[in-house]
Amino acid sequence: MNNIVFPKDFVWGTATAAYQIEGAYKEDGKGSSIWDEFVNKKGKIKNGDTGDIACDHYHRYKEDIELMNSLHYPAYRFSTAWSRIFPEGKGEINHRGIDFYDKLVDFLVSKNITPFVTLYHWDLPSALEKTGGWLNRNTSKYFADYAETVVKKLGDRVTNWITINEPWIITFAGYIYGAHAPGFKKPFSSFKVAHNLLLAHGMAVERIRNLNPKLKVGITNAPLPIYSYRLDKDLKAVKRANAIINKLWLDPIFKGEYPEEIRKYVYSQNKGNIEENDLRLISQKTDFLGINNYTRMIVKSMPFPIFSFRPLQPSYKGVKFTSMGWEIYPHGFFDLFMWLKSEYNNPTVYVTENGASFYEKLENNRLVDTNRIEFLKEYLFSLHKAIQKGCDIKGYFVWTFLDNFEWQEGYEKTFGLVHIDRKDPNLKRTPKESAFWYSEVCQKNGFRL
Repeated sequence: MNNIVFPKDFVWGTATAAYQIEGAYKEDGKGSSIWDEFVNKKGKIKNGDTGDIACDHYHRYKEDIELMNSLHYPAYRFSTAWSRIFPEGKGEINHRGIDFYDKLVDFLVSKNITPFVTLYHWDLPSALEKTGGWLNRNTSKYFADYAETVVKKLGDRVTNWITINEPWIITFAGYIYGAHAPGFKKPFSSFKVAHNLLLAHGMAVERIRNLNPKLKVGITNAPLPIYSYRLDKDLKAVKRANAIINKLWLDPIFKGEYPEEIRKYVYSQNKGNIEENDLRLISQKTDFLGINNYTRMIVKSMPFPIFSFRPLQPSYKGVKFTSMGWEIYPHGFFDLFMWLKSEYNNPTVYVTENGASFYEKLENNRLVDTNRIEFLKEYLFSLHKAIQKGCDIKGYFVWTFLDNFEWQEGYEKTFGLVHIDRKDPNLKRTPKESAFWYSEVCQKNGFRL
């Protein structure tokens, strides 16, 4: 058996997001978000589920952090809800809302758990959506105001800040496929959304730097390793998919320009929206890049406008999938890190999400999720191999700490290390076998393969 040991300063943690766990959707002055509204549209969410209660973390955060502490998880990535702090997205601060995060951070620090805060995990205030949402450039400025407010309040205890979570999912699921809030199908406006999200990141970085240059700030993207369905025979599709899914979100930050393959589309959709100073703002130096990754993408050329490719479901002997229908392909993790190292001069990376959903059942107060443990082992082995090849990867956060509201999948898909009994009025938390296995990883800074 091999001992897999990580660098001594490697950060281990778990991750969550506000709308997916907090509940308390209209308590203590919180305003409505686009997800509060989207879940009530007929047919959008499986089983008609909502995040109104979710995991009730808003009321049970101490219980959850005590559990995290008992499992020896050293770091915790969570997000703040914009509409809890600014019910209208701008203007007057809701002090009861920001005080919740103040108490949350205090309690984390008291337990020696390092907080990593994401400022935006998809829950735009509804009031801003009514004025155009991410199709309106002003939303970027309001985001920077909000970011500054949160960092002023928490920045004395929180060192690590993530501006935006997965801008490409916001754009494609929210504005092209309509599967996520706000539920639009506007492909010929999508690059405007992309630019405004990247601009929001840049404006927030500038504000945070001005507040305290010692703070660490980055953005989390969800790049995919992309392969041709015919191995190396359809490189045109691979190149286009890579430009839209990966480089669109990374080139402006690391190179100060949009990728050449799609630049004309970006600028044609942003007439009058891109200003002279924008790419300077977007490409300000960041301290790290957050990477969320679960699988890979296989593509084939198709004559779709702009996109020119379509993804294919892998089909080969021995292929395995999670309950999300995502292929388990840990070697793609390694390929992705090596590509980032080569393409962007080896940026400092935190894996801000990685994990798996499986169909599972609590029996006799135990949930033996051997499949999740194997998934984590295989992906961590690939990550470790990338570190050995010189990739600057500083930490890893499992998605997710608790079984939560999984967006359009509702509560049917379970990614958590901790099971939540939704039939129990107290939403009883029960750590799965993977929670204990991951606890050992955190304490030993590695595992046996």
